[in-house]
This record gives sequence, C-alpha cells and structure tokens, in this order.
Amino acid sequence: MSDYKLLENVCMADYCTFKAGGNAKQLYLVSNVQGLKEVLSIIRSLNQKPYILGNGSNILVSDKGIEDPVVMLCDDFNIITVEDDVITAGAAALLSKVSRVAYENGLGGAEFASGIPGTVGGAIFMNAGAYGGEMKDIVTSVDLLKNGEEITVSSGDMNFSYRHSIAMDEDMIVLRMRIKLVRKDKSEILSLMDDLNGRRRDKQPLEYPSAGSTFKRPEGYFAGKLIMDSGLSGERVGGAMVSTKHCGFIINYDNATATEIYELIKKVQSIVYEKQGVMLEPEVRLIGDFE
Repeated sequence: MSDYKLLENVCMADYCTFKAGGNAKQLYLVSNVQGLKEVLSIIRSLNQKPYILGNGSNILVSDKGIEDPVVMLCDDFNIITVEDDVITAGAAALLSKVSRVAYENGLGGAEFASGIPGTVGGAIFMNAGAYGGEMKDIVTSVDLLKNGEEITVSSGDMNFSYRHSIAMDEDMIVLRMRIKLVRKDKSEILSLMDDLNGRRRDKQPLEYPSAGSTFKRPEGYFAGKLIMDSGLSGERVGGAMVSTKHCGFIINYDNATATEIYELIKKVQSIVYEKQGVMLEPEVRLIGDFE
C-alpha cells in the first residue's frame, strides 16, 4: 500500500456535501501518518499551504477552484478501536460510524453525534455538536501533528469552546481522538439515536445538498429564527435557497454554483443585520477566492 496518492484537477463538488465548487489543482489521498508527513514536506518545499479535507461537510469551495494542494486522509485514518469504555478513532472516521461502534459495544454518550455528517478530524477541529452534546463532553485526548511531530493533547488543553478548538489557532492536524463513554443498555442507546435522527430528518432539509447549519448561533439568539423573522424563508439566489424547512440551512436547491451560495450567504447576513441588528457569522468554512 502506497503511503499517498496524488490526483490532479479534481472537481471539489464531488468531495463536499454542498455539491458545488471548482477544481483543486492537486488532491493528495494520504493513507497513514508517514504518508502525511511526506506530503506535508513536499508541500512545504513548494511554499504552499495545504487544505486538510475531511468529509467536506462544512466547507464551500470557490468556483475558481483551489490553487494550494488539498490533503484528504483515508485508509489507516479510518480505524476505530474499542478498549473497555474508551474508543479510539482516526481522523477520517465518520462520526456516525463512531456512534454506531459505541452502540454495538453498549457504550453511551456519543448518541448526539450519530447524525452529524462529518469526520472525527473535522469534529475535533470545530468542536462539533448537536442536541445538547459537543465533542468536548466525551473527548479525553487528541493526537495531533504539529510542525511534523506527533503530540498528544488532553481534552482540557484543547481549548474547546463553541465551534472552536486549539487546532483552529495553531498549525495542527488532527490524527485521532480518544473518547470515554459510559456503560449503558443497548436498547436505550438505540432509542436515543433513533429519536435524535428522527428529529433531524423532521426538522432539517436532509434531502438537499448543504453544509449543515450555515451560520453559527449568535449569543442569545438562534440563527434560523433571525433569518425567518427577517422574511428570508425560501429566499433564492440562482439555485441556492434558504430552506423553508429550517431557515438556518442554505441548500443547493437547483444545481447552485458556489458563487450563488456565497452571494445568498452575504445577502442573508446583510438583511438580518439591517432588520435584527445581529451580524451572523458563517459556520461554513469558505475555501478559495470568492471576491
């Protein structure tokens, strides 16, 4: 097995949940930590900056594409192991799979993550959460790559806060995490997972491509309600639309371009600020040149 593979001129719409965006000049598929170190060394030697890609569930890539290389973790980074009440999961493992493994082993506490459509790496990077739970509630430690060296950081030193971790502030790449859960009846775990995922299906526009919640929750408010109260339900720019099912979601309703999605984000920000006096901050990471 090669440590990495290089693809060229890759359509990023195929690698992100918004199903929009231009090409990446280079996409490295990295199989293990050694391969990641080699690829980062190559990228540094060319004075380029890598974009680390997980499941692409929280990004919007410019229609102009990405000049710098994209690095996607796979193979060994998908490994999930269980020892007693601790689960170790690689950065490329899907949170839904981690939650399923927890259920299969009678471990509770990760149910909130069962419907989050991202990977471990992205979830740690932004302290993902849903339905009252966040990664910081269950993570005990994180293995990271910093300046080419593997380090282990305790949960307390990860600076977890709302949609934030230390990995955002420093040049760090998430390699794997450890979470500590609690023994629980499997039927109770499954019942809670089913309940949360049912609520997600009922309230969120999962039938359309999106990047989940488009905006962060402003302190003291809910983004979706601010958008709805501003009369923006169903607002469209080209094929991009504010979901009528949940106004906190901008969806790719009809073959939207990344530019149309971006323009709708800016329009929503402007109108909500004008009508409600609150400036919404995107939760979606914008990659590339949108101006």
